[in-house]
Amino acid sequence: MTVSRGTDDDAILAAARDADFILVDAISPVTAYLIQNMPNLKIIQSEGVAFDRIDIEAARTAGIYVCNSQGVNADAVAEQTVLLMLACLRRFVEGDAAVRTGHQIRMKERMMVEGIRELGDCRIGFVGFGDIARATARRLQAWNCSMVYNKRAHLSAEQEDELSVQYEPLDALATSCDIVSIHVPVTDETRNLVDARFLTRMKPSSYLINTARGEIVDQQALADALVKGTIAGAGLDTLSPEPVPTGHILTSLPEQAAARIVFSPHIGGITEGMFHRAHTAAWNNFARVIAGEEPLCRIC
Repeated sequence: MTVSRGTDDDAILAAARDADFILVDAISPVTAYLIQNMPNLKIIQSEGVAFDRIDIEAARTAGIYVCNSQGVNADAVAEQTVLLMLACLRRFVEGDAAVRTGHQIRMKERMMVEGIRELGDCRIGFVGFGDIARATARRLQAWNCSMVYNKRAHLSAEQEDELSVQYEPLDALATSCDIVSIHVPVTDETRNLVDARFLTRMKPSSYLINTARGEIVDQQALADALVKGTIAGAGLDTLSPEPVPTGHILTSLPEQAAARIVFSPHIGGITEGMFHRAHTAAWNNFARVIAGEEPLCRIC
């Protein structure tokens, strides 16, 4: 049984109260009410990596597994992360508009005077260093970028050497890097982690890249930073809230600030390959539960 995103809990229960498994996309909620009224439910499987919209405590109380699809979208999101870095450095939004409106030479000459930084000349800072950040770092090794990371548990010296990264405290990372790339999950500790204080510590020539979740960045603080020129720009695959409403503060910036932000519609992790890997992992987990085995990538 498939239900559309936004279907209310009672409608879901009317259609699938007796379901044994839930496969849910990463931005749709699975509430305590839903969990408590599905007597046969055995496992809730997130189609993606995120699971913050699932009521973990309700699932734990009911003895229901919650699992995610860790790692299935790492390569896909890494590609999107590098794309947004390049889009910011090469000012794709302004350049595209200039060519379409007959101002190609004017834009070219302006960029020659103002300067274009190559990705290889940038110091990259990863906030969080899980599967996606590691996949991104492997791609950036080809550019010979200087790379640092911040993570609760440090990598081993061998892992740091393999990925060409070094640990750096969060404040130092914000201060020193040309590009700050966000790769942490949404938790009580990471909501609005990138706030006004963090953005103020960044260099005026630096860029913020977010292919994680919009909730990690204080949206008002980022809008203020772009308007004031506190940072050079941002590349965002995710905003908060999602779905993004018309008139969102970051999509309705003044013209000068708007030209320094690049959006993509949260497509980093929704490639064909990702869906194949994620759904294979989900059905394998369902089969494990049917067989009385513990599922993989278990959250609770």
